[in-house]
Amino acid sequence: MSRVALARLAAWCVVLASLIAHPLAQAVERVAYVTVVDSATERPVTGVTAGQIIIREDGNRREVLSVSPATSDMTVAVIIDNSQAASPTITDLRKALATFLDTIQGLGPVGLFSVADRPTILREYTTSQKELQDAAGRVFHVPSSGATLLDTIADVAKGIGRRTSDRAAIVVVTGENTDFSTLQYRDVLETLRDSGAMLYVTVLVNPNGSMSTDEARNRATVLDRGPRESGGTRTDVLTSMSFEARLKALGQMLTSQYRVTYAQPQSLIPPEKFEALSAKPGLEVRGAPARGQGKK
Repeated sequence: MSRVALARLAAWCVVLASLIAHPLAQAVERVAYVTVVDSATERPVTGVTAGQIIIREDGNRREVLSVSPATSDMTVAVIIDNSQAASPTITDLRKALATFLDTIQGLGPVGLFSVADRPTILREYTTSQKELQDAAGRVFHVPSSGATLLDTIADVAKGIGRRTSDRAAIVVVTGENTDFSTLQYRDVLETLRDSGAMLYVTVLVNPNGSMSTDEARNRATVLDRGPRESGGTRTDVLTSMSFEARLKALGQMLTSQYRVTYAQPQSLIPPEKFEALSAKPGLEVRGAPARGQGKK
């Protein structure tokens, strides 16, 4: 064998030894937070095991290593439609909000925000139940105001992006009202995605609503794609009297989340699409990766 051939062989041996010692495809542990509910009752399910949950990234199934009840603080932002169009629903909304806040007590810091005329902070993030309940009791509609829901979602998502909790939720309660936001749906969805928050939307549907304007289409797109792409949910109700039952159920879901640890192959390019699915018939699984993973 020539000296050149021997040199090449030696070089390949060095490369091979390096790959064996430091495999490029070595997996790293990642964390996701998911909700698991019974498909028929939508009630949270207890005792979930690793074999009941499927995690996929860009269509590729990942090995689920462990599943345990989530215990870390969750940042929760509640966005309320208090515009003129929402005035008939405000009494039911206040009652539902009080029930929701009571249900998630102890989960983590909660902030209250409204959409009338402009994004407005009703209560900064706090864990004080009294302060939150007092703020909820002072929610009234703003006369002659229009809704700025998309602008508010974006502002709240930006704020959450600056917080350090590894899980977060944005809860929206609204009707299908005219929106006067300045942002396009792409901007709002991108900001939501960057925040890592899961979007949960409860919508009082309007049978006479129209999709004939750009504003209506932008709003509808965010309220449809936002929950699906962030790991949250959208629920439509026919009457504002259903707000309380829906928000109580949502609070029970948030307080019953699971922490899922899974294996992700090392890669220079992070996955674009995350999916949490059920491996067991009769269960529905939704979720998102923990916030801040891989960020320096």
